[in-house]
Amino acid sequence: MNQIIRCITCDEIFTKTPYDQWPEYEYVSVNRPEPSRTIEKDDFQDFLKHHRNHPMEDLKVLEDSFVSEKPYFEPTKASYFKATNGKEMFVIKKFRKRIDEPLSYQLIRGDYSLKLLRLEIQAEEIVKQLKKELNPSPLPEPQLEAFLKLYRQVLKTIDINSLERVPEDSPHPLEIYYKMDDVSLAYLLRNCRTIFKGQEYQAVEAFIQRHREDGVLLLKAVYQIQISESSKSKKGALPIPHAIEGKKYVEKT
Repeated sequence: MNQIIRCITCDEIFTKTPYDQWPEYEYVSVNRPEPSRTIEKDDFQDFLKHHRNHPMEDLKVLEDSFVSEKPYFEPTKASYFKATNGKEMFVIKKFRKRIDEPLSYQLIRGDYSLKLLRLEIQAEEIVKQLKKELNPSPLPEPQLEAFLKLYRQVLKTIDINSLERVPEDSPHPLEIYYKMDDVSLAYLLRNCRTIFKGQEYQAVEAFIQRHREDGVLLLKAVYQIQISESSKSKKGALPIPHAIEGKKYVEKT
């Protein structure tokens, strides 16, 4: 498991991993017996030398605090997670601008929150699924549009704080899915009777019941990361003996 070490004096961090001492290989010449040469590395020792005689402390990562501004599979992005020394909260920014760069870490004093940008229905997915399930008797386009318009009207009456989040897989960490509440469901079904009649209504009602909890009728919330930075107190800038008690990192000579 990676270990996060903070220099209290400089407010800089080092993420200690099993790869810190992996060597690098530099190409020299194809005409030589050894076309590349090995460059020994010890990133942690470099960090200790740079912060010589500075007090250090370990930071504990808060579980389930990871969030990213781009999809999980995107290699060049900024991600954030929370960590604490037991007294203060910090945000750690993990990022790289190019795919061939190593990851960089930045300590931010403060916290982050997620701001709701919009709550929306999955309109395209709803239409595709309706056409698929009601085949060979698909709904006419005007009725499909009327249903989407009705669902968007229902959406305007919904308080996201009253919704139940569902563990729907999403490729983007800032897109979260919620289940429609019972009151909104009843309102949707009641007003569907003005659009659909007879067997069409029965088919749409069955469709709604099938997909309200784990399908295309889930509501998608899109969020934005907001960082709230706090200033460094004078007390936090001083070497604090109890903050490093039992934490002695030895610099190799």
